[in-house]
Amino acid sequence: MESVYVETTIPSYLTSRLSRDIVIAAQQQITREWWDGTRSDFLLYVSEAVLDECRAGDQELAQRRLGVVTEFPVLRITNEVIKLAETYVQLLEIPERAKVDAVHLSVAVIYEIDYLLTWNCKHLAHGGIRTKIHRYNRKQELHEPMIVTPLELMGGTDDEME
Repeated sequence: MESVYVETTIPSYLTSRLSRDIVIAAQQQITREWWDGTRSDFLLYVSEAVLDECRAGDQELAQRRLGVVTEFPVLRITNEVIKLAETYVQLLEIPERAKVDAVHLSVAVIYEIDYLLTWNCKHLAHGGIRTKIHRYNRKQELHEPMIVTPLELMGGTDDEME
């Protein structure tokens, strides 16, 4: 069974109130469909960073987010993860306020997770970012998780793909 690192946007979209922004609302719906129909096809993991982010903000929503991820194994943030995250912050030009995005990526790399599941299309699930990660990881002989959105991990028939 393939492994998936569940980045914080997933429990956030899964548990938040429906957005008035139609793009975000669609992503929330896709996340719910993936969660209900496809997640059982994978081994799901989170990290200490995901738990920390889930705890932030409105306490009612924080409890909902935590409730969604508590059943999954928690991957530790090791010195190796931190060191690689610092490299990714520089390589990917991630701003200080978003450096946890590099931590999520590093966890998935170090623990050799098959997929990093996210809606973060600015610092993670972005073509240019994926290319930089691929080139760096290949050169350093590091594992490379596929960075995907829930839509990309949903099964579909050939008819649906046409």
